[in-house]
Amino acid sequence: MSNGIVYIVGGGPGDPGLITVKGLNSLRRADVVLYDRLSSPELLNEAPSHAELIDVGKEPKRHRRSQKEINDLLIEKAKEGKVVVRLKGGDPFVFGRGGEECQALAEAGIQYEVVPGVSSAIAVPAYAGIPVTHRGVTTTFAVVAGHTGGAESDIDWAAISRLGTIVFLMGVEHMAEIIQQLIANGRSSDTPAVVIREGTTQNQLVVAGTLADIVRKAKGVLPPAILVVGEVVRLREQIDWFLPQSDSVSFLNTQILAG
Repeated sequence: MSNGIVYIVGGGPGDPGLITVKGLNSLRRADVVLYDRLSSPELLNEAPSHAELIDVGKEPKRHRRSQKEINDLLIEKAKEGKVVVRLKGGDPFVFGRGGEECQALAEAGIQYEVVPGVSSAIAVPAYAGIPVTHRGVTTTFAVVAGHTGGAESDIDWAAISRLGTIVFLMGVEHMAEIIQQLIANGRSSDTPAVVIREGTTQNQLVVAGTLADIVRKAKGVLPPAILVVGEVVRLREQIDWFLPQSDSVSFLNTQILAG
């Protein structure tokens, strides 16, 4: 029996309509789907009825399977000659460990393809009316793994603090430490900041403030959430467009990609 193939697919940040055409087509021909906690549950409905669905999602301090176990499972299913989709939230290569999975597959001689996804670092602010760059405001932005926040992390706080827009993914637990480091490295406490929970979904929650008060204002907000810092946050007052409770037509429910 010849080996199958693994598709490392970015499913986007939450709104199922944000998956790419290639990602959706890969999902629709899967024999096996290994999916993450942050991938949209609605996307699983796009897999064939015969497909085996395996939850390998990770939560803070609680993993259903280790990364090695996930790697081994991808290899095992591919060696059975199956089409395997590794469905991830956001983009596989933006703090998604997609590179590690590719390394494991390459070492095992398994064919694979990477299907990039829409990253929450850009899409979630956009759904809150915040462009990460804007002419006349900033031409730079950074994406930082917030769960490594704090003085003892390997983040170059002096460099990061000078950039126009800073997006911290997975930063809720360490938000106070992150803000302390930004201010200590020269960022004004008056800098606008916003916490966005479950962005791009109908449960989206946005809490706006400044570095001086965002920790207090966002107290009790639980993951998944991101922190955005920078003057672009002010643009939300003018261009906020997404109404989480409005009736919306999912792209997946159209016939454009059917069949």
